[in-house]
Order: sequence, then C-alpha cells, then structure tokens
Amino acid sequence: MTEASTMQPANRGDARICRGCWDQMHMPIPIRGPLALPFRAFGITRSKMNPNICTICERSFRYVKKQSHVAASATILFADIRGFTHLSERIERIRLSEIVSLFQDRCAQAIWAHDGIVNKQMGDGLMAIFNFPIIRKDHAEAAIRAGRDIQRLCAAALGSLQFDDLKGETLGVGVGIHSGEVEIGEFSSFRSDFTAIGGTVNLASRLESQAEAGEILISPETAAEAAALTMGAGTRLLVLKGIDQPVEARVLAAH
Repeated sequence: MTEASTMQPANRGDARICRGCWDQMHMPIPIRGPLALPFRAFGITRSKMNPNICTICERSFRYVKKQSHVAASATILFADIRGFTHLSERIERIRLSEIVSLFQDRCAQAIWAHDGIVNKQMGDGLMAIFNFPIIRKDHAEAAIRAGRDIQRLCAAALGSLQFDDLKGETLGVGVGIHSGEVEIGEFSSFRSDFTAIGGTVNLASRLESQAEAGEILISPETAAEAAALTMGAGTRLLVLKGIDQPVEARVLAAH
C-alpha cells in the first residue's frame, strides 16, 4: 500500500491528501490531520474551490507543472438565480446578500459532492469545472448529478423564503452543462488562480442563460456521455448567441 493510499480515507468527500495534486502530479500533499500542519506554516491550505484540493493546485501551472496552461477534457456547469434582478430592485441589500449566500452555499455543497470545483462566483451565478484538477472519467455524469442536487437543494432553500414583491414571478435556478476540450491555466498576471476558457465554456454559459427556473439544459455532447441520466429527457432547439449552429439541448426539469 502506498503512502498516499494510507493517507486517503474511505470517504472521498473527506480526503486527507489533496486529490488534485495527487491526480495531476502524484504529489501526496496533506490537507487534513497532523501532517498538514507544516504545510499550513508555508501557506499551503485547503482551496476555497473545493475542500479536497489545496492552494498548490491553484498555482501548479506556473510553479509546479512549468506551464502557464494545459489542454484538458472537462465538463463545465453554470448556474444562476432566475428572478434575482427583478427581486434586487425591490428588497433590501441585506436580504439580497442572504439569498446569494444561501445559493452559493447550496451550489458548492452539490458540486463538491461530485468532485467538481467552484471555479468562479459571480454574485447570483457561478461556474464549476468537473474533471480538473480532480480526475473523474464520468465527469459528464458527475456534472449532471451536481446540477440535479443544485436544483433540489436550492428549491428547498429558496422555497422556504417569502417574497411578497415578486408579484407572481418565480425565484429559482437555471443550470447549463456542456462537455468538451478546454484550456485551463492562469490567464492573468494579477491572479494566480486557474480557470478554464474556450468554446466549451462559452456554450455552457449560453445554455445556462436560456434555462428557465428549475431547468437544467444539457448539450448533446454531455448527454451522449451520460445517456443513462438523460434518457427520456425533453429536447429544445436553441439558437445561441455566438454559436454558429443551433443546439438541440436536453432539458431536465427539477420536478
């Protein structure tokens, strides 16, 4: 048994070494337990993108992998609160911040449970990456399962809130998911965190923009990789901004 395997607990959701560093570079970096203390002294802590990876992952391209970016196959998920702009014009900022915190917390819970990372938080929206730096061959399925959990968790949390000012509008979450090749790395000299760019990211974002409250719009590429989860799903032909050809998206509803 290797040192890394002895440091990994049975529960994948509570890893004792950084799963990103191990999957990408086979480096057993402790993130929990006594062995993690010396690393914390040097500023190596658990990442805010996912508690099972560390801050080395966020800087690995330039300092460890000796590259500024790499090509990878990944699934990208975008999620956004529907009805938030309308609501933001009618309630206090403190309540708005509570709604955003609730949304971001529930989304992170769902994404981390399926080995994704919360790569960007944009107010009432976010972007998640699956299959980097934690490797999952079934990353398309993982993203769809995370999307379902996002809808379930957010529906329960947002549904418990009372908004008299919505006037019949629905406050819910729209999700878009697409799989393909991306470029991952550091694209700014001012920040050391990595992100993903490319057509795959753009298409996932466009799908999310068309999703109604309670819907998950899934690209044909993702659906093909996760046929068991999209079998019987409805379809919707979408003309998306910046995308040359119409996209026949699969539609999963929260109910």
